[in-house]
Amino acid sequence: FSVPRSAILSSYLLGERLNLLGKLGCMLSLVGSTVMVIHAPEDEEVTTLDEMLSKLKEPGFLAYAAILLAVCFFSIFYLAPHYGQNNILIYLTICSVIGAFSVSSVKGLGIAIKGFFAGRPVLQHPLTWILVITLVASITTQINYLNKSLDIFNTSLVFPIYYVLFTTIVITTSIILFKEWVTMTAVDIIGTVCGFLTIILGVFLLHAFKDMDVSLGNLPQVLQNEQQGPVTRDDKNILIEVDNSSIAPEDKPKVFTIYT
Repeated sequence: FSVPRSAILSSYLLGERLNLLGKLGCMLSLVGSTVMVIHAPEDEEVTTLDEMLSKLKEPGFLAYAAILLAVCFFSIFYLAPHYGQNNILIYLTICSVIGAFSVSSVKGLGIAIKGFFAGRPVLQHPLTWILVITLVASITTQINYLNKSLDIFNTSLVFPIYYVLFTTIVITTSIILFKEWVTMTAVDIIGTVCGFLTIILGVFLLHAFKDMDVSLGNLPQVLQNEQQGPVTRDDKNILIEVDNSSIAPEDKPKVFTIYT
């Protein structure tokens, strides 16, 4: 409920406005994310830190984590300084990519907490402290760039896009880390792909048409203006004949208006 809640609260409390296409994008994003969650398989049972460490050390996850770190560092040190002020996706991509590490750390720390109450020596295990450091660093980075995004862009746009990107990255990370795709049926694969495509459509509607003044009240007028097409005019002097009569006497003076 974070997506509609943020859109409604930003409209009433911050005076921000979400047009009709933005609301439709929010709904499509929620539908796509829900379909992905429904068709995503359950987590593989991991009960000890040693099992979690073996999962983290697998080549597939290491390659995936390296790609995420490369995208994150490239976005932080190059894209954010140059394009972060103008493109809403830069800061939110950093938050979402870092979210993969924060969620994985929470998963491992949950196992460590269960082991601690079960009397296992989890505090002596190095993975526990690695997960704690990773969690603190990732959450700090997420909060930093999320606040930067909220300072610049519309709140009703930030939260839906961030929710969609974050959910997609987290589900992908879980599938790769626990090899859930091996047990997925054809129906689940099709449902996941369709949900992802629906999410992409929702994000596109949110981002591409955010500046359009479209609502249920002025929708017929907007469609009529689109069918008529824009009037092309020069940047400088424009000579427009006001007298539109097709047949005029030669001795009748013609009237022109000059726009400068």
